[in-house]
Amino acid sequence: MDLKKVLLEENVGGVDLAIRAIAGTLAVTTLSLGLIGPGIERWILTFIAIIGLYTAIMRHCSLYAFIGVNTAIK
Repeated sequence: MDLKKVLLEENVGGVDLAIRAIAGTLAVTTLSLGLIGPGIERWILTFIAIIGLYTAIMRHCSLYAFIGVNTAIK
């Protein structure tokens, strides 16, 4: 398996990209407004925010690379 392909190739696009960006933005908004109290729910929401926004900005999902999924149009 080519390491450059696994780590750098764009493989997120279209509706998938929009869902990730919206989910991450909503999670950040919810966390910053304090709508979720301390506990496991806050950690789960933080994970969704970080992963959602990071993969939307980078347009790359390492899990997709490992399982061979590509939603980006080339």
